[in-house]
Amino acid sequence: MFAINPNASGDCYNPKTHSWNKSTDCCSWDGVHCNERTGQVIELDLYCSGVQGKFHTNSSLFQLSNLKWLDLSYNDFSESLISPKFVNISSTIPLNFSSYLTILQLPRTQLHGVLPVRVFHLSNLESLTLSSNSLTGPIPSNVSGLQNLHSLILSSNYLNGTVPSWIFSLPSLSWLDLSNNSFSGKIQEFKFKTLGVVSLKQNQLQGPIPKSLLDQQRLFYLILSQNNFSGHISSTVCNLKRLILLDLGSKNLNGTIPHCFGEMSGLMVLGLSNNRLTGTINTTFNTENLLLIINLYGNKLKGKVPASLINCTYLEFLDLGNNELNDTFPSWLGGLPYLKILSLRSNKLHGPINDSRTDNLFAKIRVIDLSSNGFSGKLPVSLFENFHAMKIIGENRGTREYVADPYSGSYANTLIVTTKGLVLEFPRVLTTSMIIDLSGNRFEGHIPSIIGDLVGLRALNLSHNGLKGVIPASLPQLSELESLDERSLTFLAVLNLSHNHLVGCIPKGKQFDTFENSSYQGNDGLRGLPLSKDCGGDDGVPQPTTPIELDDDEEEEGDLISWQAVLMGFGCGLVIGLSIIYIMLSTHYPVWFSRMVVKFEHEIDSIMKRY
Repeated sequence: MFAINPNASGDCYNPKTHSWNKSTDCCSWDGVHCNERTGQVIELDLYCSGVQGKFHTNSSLFQLSNLKWLDLSYNDFSESLISPKFVNISSTIPLNFSSYLTILQLPRTQLHGVLPVRVFHLSNLESLTLSSNSLTGPIPSNVSGLQNLHSLILSSNYLNGTVPSWIFSLPSLSWLDLSNNSFSGKIQEFKFKTLGVVSLKQNQLQGPIPKSLLDQQRLFYLILSQNNFSGHISSTVCNLKRLILLDLGSKNLNGTIPHCFGEMSGLMVLGLSNNRLTGTINTTFNTENLLLIINLYGNKLKGKVPASLINCTYLEFLDLGNNELNDTFPSWLGGLPYLKILSLRSNKLHGPINDSRTDNLFAKIRVIDLSSNGFSGKLPVSLFENFHAMKIIGENRGTREYVADPYSGSYANTLIVTTKGLVLEFPRVLTTSMIIDLSGNRFEGHIPSIIGDLVGLRALNLSHNGLKGVIPASLPQLSELESLDERSLTFLAVLNLSHNHLVGCIPKGKQFDTFENSSYQGNDGLRGLPLSKDCGGDDGVPQPTTPIELDDDEEEEGDLISWQAVLMGFGCGLVIGLSIIYIMLSTHYPVWFSRMVVKFEHEIDSIMKRY
């Protein structure tokens, strides 16, 4: 039927055909399930079996006229042009093939060509997954009769055109994923209230968010980011009591943030980034919330950091960057016991960051970005002392663990770092990616030697401040602060002390020998490599100059480390795991749905582990 690739490998590689023996009944083979009464094959599951080859019209596969379940996911059919070979309406494949087919799973099979029409005419179909291939063209518009279709997953292809009206009229649809394509136009109103998962991210969709979409009482995943949706966010979204993940990070949503978000007791992920939201963050988060991730980056929000965030006990990821918040440093956020990522960059925050006598503030923090604000005074020694997670060099280097990812490998966010004009993109935030960015403020005084204790630090940016004195001798202890290796890009390694008033000799050895002039420029009193001023001369050490305020041009220069944590690929592993349990207990989906979700979770896990 097909060949087995002996060189296939991967986390899920499980060649079921190794157990096949022509001398035995095929119904006993791994991956084959037969009708107990007739002995006919009704299920063929070769998921991730290292299968490769072409779809030939005379293949024994197409002789399985009673087949109900076909799963060829995670195999290699890159030689197959799906349009003429597989299920084209004009194909020579017998029409009785798949007449009973209910489950068709072909994700990540390297299929290419025009999206096949005939699959949409399989009247008994309950689940269709063709995601992560290279299929092109539009979804056919003249489709009817798919009364039993529960799941339609066409994500990560090259599909285009508008989303046809028949999709919005499917009476049983519970899972719709058209993400990562090039669909355009508006989303119509859904006629039925059966949806559990809707992901339309990364298309070219526009117009308002359909009212019917916010009236889906079974909905637990709603992902609409990276489109051009416009209008206000209706407070009716808070009526979705089962909602776990909400990603409305678009471009044109405006108005204010609904106050009721803080009352959604089941919500774990709130993503409203990169919109035009205004007003204050007037949401009051109650003590019963389960929020892990809040991303409000890139809006026009004003006022103070809401004090009720202290009630988000489980919060690991908070990004309020690139807004217009006007407040002092919210040191009380350090009381959140699981907080690992904090970005307050590019706001109007001001004043000193006072030393605190409270122990263990920000004890688990791994990324803290306070850049491009108006903070002043001395660098907060006690804050650095409390960064306990940064005092440990990353363990388990053979494995990769991610922030907000207890199931290891399913947390899909992106860390984008820009330094010296080079944009580096990390698909998720590794627990070993430890970053401090205090650049573009008005800090003064000396660099505290306590920073040398943060031996797990991968990036330190103190540029564009008014710091003076020498570079502490303790900094060379930061062995993790190595030069950037573009071959692996498994971590960020940057030191930027430019545009301060530092003096004396630049430390030698280890990673300090790899940093370029740009790490130190704008400090007239610094000497030693890589600068041209010799450290061994008799010129004496220049006197410290008086700190000056940074003008607007300096604050906006392109050599600041700029990162934005953007949530929502398919979500995070914890959310997926809980949502699977939740949906199985609270709704009575068929067995196929349970099996499909488990494989979907594994697919996400495998994809993410590749980064």
